[in-house]
Amino acid sequence: TAVLMARCGSNVTLHPVTIPPPLIDPKPLSVAILIPAEFEQYVHDDEILVRNKWSNDLGRSNAALFSQLFEFMFDDVTILGPDDDASALSIDALVEPSIDAFEFSVPSQSKTESYAVWIRYRLKIYDSAGDMYANWTLSAYGKSEQFGVTVDETLNRAAILAMRDAAALMIMNLDKSTAISALKDRPAATL
Repeated sequence: TAVLMARCGSNVTLHPVTIPPPLIDPKPLSVAILIPAEFEQYVHDDEILVRNKWSNDLGRSNAALFSQLFEFMFDDVTILGPDDDASALSIDALVEPSIDAFEFSVPSQSKTESYAVWIRYRLKIYDSAGDMYANWTLSAYGKSEQFGVTVDETLNRAAILAMRDAAALMIMNLDKSTAISALKDRPAATL
């Protein structure tokens, strides 16, 4: 059955991914997370070996993950949608996530029983004046074996593991890679 399903393709829609609260102290920053429409509605369509069509809907799950993650990482977090204006907010930083690339492999490509997912995220960080402060990319990876579950569930699990990998990388490296904590000491913009 899995071979027949793989030949026909698949539609994978991720449900919101959750992570356990990390053992970190939140940074004393007021941060707004701007969730662009392209991020919240991100769908990757692909055709493998000319006969397998795949559709991977990651958007809402990514938006939920980033919202939850940043609530753990910072003292004060405001979630903004694509039409919200951050200029009236008193914040230290604005973070805008995007997906630069999404790739996956299926057993017919890798000649294994594994499904693998790679996601490259980009975080643009702006200071309180609206000037770009940092532009950070990070790549995440997830792999899942297909044993007794459907193709959709296996690819879904690999994508969830990639997203959790990204969350761990952000927890460990966001401040090291972007120096976002330094924005706390910057004077607020005067308009």
